[in-house]
Amino acid sequence: MNITYNREAFSDEQLLSIYQTVLKPRMIEEKMLIALRQGKISKWFSGFGQEAISVGTTLAMKEEEHILTMHRNLGVFTSRNIDLYRLFAQFQGKAAGFTKGRDRSFHFGAPEHNIVGMISHLGQQLGVADGIALAHLLKKQEAATLVFSGDGGASEGDFHEALNVAAVWQLPVIFVVENNQWGLSTPSNEQFRCAQFVDKGIGYGMDAERIDGNNILEVIETTKYWADEIRKNPRPVLLECVTFRMRGHEEASGTKYYPDGLIEKWSAYDPVENFREFLMSEGVLTEALDTEMRKAFGVEINNALQRALEDEPIIFDAETELRDCYAPVDIEPTSPTGETKEMRLIDAISDGLRESMRKHDNLVLMGQDIADYGGVFKITDGFVDEFGKQRVRNTPLCESAILGAALGLSVKGMKSMVEMQFADFVTEGFTQIVNNLAKIHYRWGQNADVVVRMPTGASVQAGPFHSQSNEAWFAHTPGLRVVYPAFPADAKGLLIRSFEDPNPVMFFEHKALYRSLYDQVPSGYYSLPFGVANRVHEGGDVSIVTYGLGVHWALEWQKNHPEVQSDILDLRTLVPFDEEAIYQSVRKTGRALVLHEDCLTGGFGGEIAARINENCFNYLDAPVKRLGSLDTPVPFTGSLEKGFLANAQLKDVMNALLNY
Repeated sequence: MNITYNREAFSDEQLLSIYQTVLKPRMIEEKMLIALRQGKISKWFSGFGQEAISVGTTLAMKEEEHILTMHRNLGVFTSRNIDLYRLFAQFQGKAAGFTKGRDRSFHFGAPEHNIVGMISHLGQQLGVADGIALAHLLKKQEAATLVFSGDGGASEGDFHEALNVAAVWQLPVIFVVENNQWGLSTPSNEQFRCAQFVDKGIGYGMDAERIDGNNILEVIETTKYWADEIRKNPRPVLLECVTFRMRGHEEASGTKYYPDGLIEKWSAYDPVENFREFLMSEGVLTEALDTEMRKAFGVEINNALQRALEDEPIIFDAETELRDCYAPVDIEPTSPTGETKEMRLIDAISDGLRESMRKHDNLVLMGQDIADYGGVFKITDGFVDEFGKQRVRNTPLCESAILGAALGLSVKGMKSMVEMQFADFVTEGFTQIVNNLAKIHYRWGQNADVVVRMPTGASVQAGPFHSQSNEAWFAHTPGLRVVYPAFPADAKGLLIRSFEDPNPVMFFEHKALYRSLYDQVPSGYYSLPFGVANRVHEGGDVSIVTYGLGVHWALEWQKNHPEVQSDILDLRTLVPFDEEAIYQSVRKTGRALVLHEDCLTGGFGGEIAARINENCFNYLDAPVKRLGSLDTPVPFTGSLEKGFLANAQLKDVMNALLNY
């Protein structure tokens, strides 16, 4: 026996229970490795030799507290008594699995067990843990949240962002680093220069402790100590658990890159075998009892695996797949009842945000400088006075962690808004949006009740990093709603609707229209439906399909050309978009221009043009024309920006289309 155990806090019955709990995932893994070789599962990420961390931390947490897992945390699932049949069905891609065959291995969550699973982009779950912990604070609940990272994954920017946010906001999160000393084939000395992860705690201003991750009693006691501490006195802690990965990153990668003798050295510290020997030496466990336990687990595992193997393969159904990309919405739009008053676009957005905050007391606003300062555009000016700093939160410059935190709030049944200071800055949180928020309902049914506000567009001489039109990035991603109003009244109603929708919404607001555009806006609370276009000018000569600033370009062109009567459709939302309104217009006019501010190549207009061609070809009197801005970054100087924008070519393109 090479591990020294301190059993003072544990009775014989507790020790036996702990042994059973750590033995079970070891036996499942042994069975899964056989199933992998037999082709019954397609991939396996081994936690062999690391079971004490998963099991010990889980046993130390309360069942109602959330744990966010990684590849090698089978012991978390088994310690929370997850149904093995469903677990094995998940590994085989069967319908009874947690993702209905849509994702593999441990890439899933189990809400009934308060487990949130990972995505392949390491580190994204750390920010989600921040959001769950924030929800506990806001609800005044004494609860801890525990989240795992590997030593390799701790090199990701999300690790820094999540720990920084947790420290600044004093969130009750235990960040567990499973330091198994290898990231796939890369040793730790090629991953980081610090001697130990606890040194990082100093930089974040948080408590940190390093323990033997193979000593299950030490893991339990240390985790329990910190969980009790942060429930009473909320703050984050970094817990480094030193261990070793006995098998490959995943089975196909093998371990040939390990130096000779390394596996043999660490085999002596096997957490299951050492604990077994200790219990034998203490007279707590006997050979007969051990055999009995293993036999019982063997029967349970074999029965569950056989049942999963007998399940029929999933039959593809396109309607089901499409439907499950989005959480269902059963709230009808609310019609306006109040009087109207003139508002700028910026005022209408602020008003819609304020009405939503009053309606939804579980809605939290997050963004850089949005609290006392009111945001760079002053949309949340005065919100702190009405709603307080708990619900109107300044954030560090940690876009990915904050978007992850927004998802964590959703896990706890709350709503959130994240303001990108400029739409261009969303790239810092791109993975959270397109891989976590967008896919999570499709994968395991978790809604992402998050609105991301996106101040967008050019015409303000802000240059290439503050002027991009990037709505097409998100319209391409299933699972996201994409909203882009052109008028103040629409902006307010659609923003309110965005907070009613349990799905992630990318809400685009054109900066150049903020203070230049006025409209009569209904007062009070009202919402507008998604996927319904607005005909802002009716005519029979040509259809102009557009959105955002393009609507105002089209209206200006129409004003200057009264001899032509155009049918101008403002889409208002891009996902979903109103296909039937487009087809009706084009079938009436026979000519179509698709206009947007985004660069021409790859812009959303290409999709609209293709749909028109597929559905209205027999009605067309001319080829469908697309008009977007120049295929360059957005330039700074006024003359260059003016030439860049699609509006510069609108007159010539319309003449060509009308004269075809």
